[in-house]
Amino acid sequence: MITSKDNPLIKQTIRLRANADERRARGLFFLEGYRLCADALASGYVPETLFMTGAAREKYPIEHENVTLISEAVAQKLGDTVKPQGVFGIFPSKPPSSGGGVPQGRGVCFWRTGGRYLALENVQNPDNLGAVARTAEALGLDGLIVSRGCDMYHPKALRASMGALLRLPVLQAENLCDILRASDLPCYAAVPDADALSVTSVSFGAAGDFAHGGVILIGNEGSGLSEEAIAACAQKITIPMRGRAESLNAAAAAAILCWEMVRVGVACMPPGI
Repeated sequence: MITSKDNPLIKQTIRLRANADERRARGLFFLEGYRLCADALASGYVPETLFMTGAAREKYPIEHENVTLISEAVAQKLGDTVKPQGVFGIFPSKPPSSGGGVPQGRGVCFWRTGGRYLALENVQNPDNLGAVARTAEALGLDGLIVSRGCDMYHPKALRASMGALLRLPVLQAENLCDILRASDLPCYAAVPDADALSVTSVSFGAAGDFAHGGVILIGNEGSGLSEEAIAACAQKITIPMRGRAESLNAAAAAAILCWEMVRVGVACMPPGI
């Protein structure tokens, strides 16, 4: 059992939790809580280390060979929440492979013909990123593109996503426009512009509409999408609003836009599907 908060492995883990550069350099990320760690294990992620207090070991049904026992004091040090459950993990950033050995979501198999995707450009708030991923998974989108902005392995993003960031196909990209060119899907820039097409007006069945798949782009919380990203899209779309607010929170906007993509798709399905 590790009882010292100054243990080198504990210090190393705290740096991993707190620093995106550390996560990228080591190719690892930190998870806290039984639910997230269990989700990661169920999704095929193989932990480098699992930390558990004695009480957590008795309470939670996690059986793995890489479990290291820690004291309650060490758990408090590791925890990023007010009341840690005493369950923590260090996992590799590389997602589990499919049966054929091809990475799911972050590799060459990301794009699907007729698929529906959401792309985030420079979204900074980890809570927004996590909430968007949770909504996208819940509504059945085919994948999420994250270009710059918040690290998808930020502990707050992972918690807000309720594990969706570990299950949903996610493609990380420095240059969003380069990634969009790799797909034949129509792209839509979500903007708060009066001259943009209302998302509810995207017609059913017309070439290039949501019924044929597509990618919706959402930009930075303060400045929106870059001019380059907007120029890479075939259409500017917006969410009609009657109040005095000029725009919506990125996560709220994503929820509405995701639903519109799914709603159109369901409405266009043949009876019995």
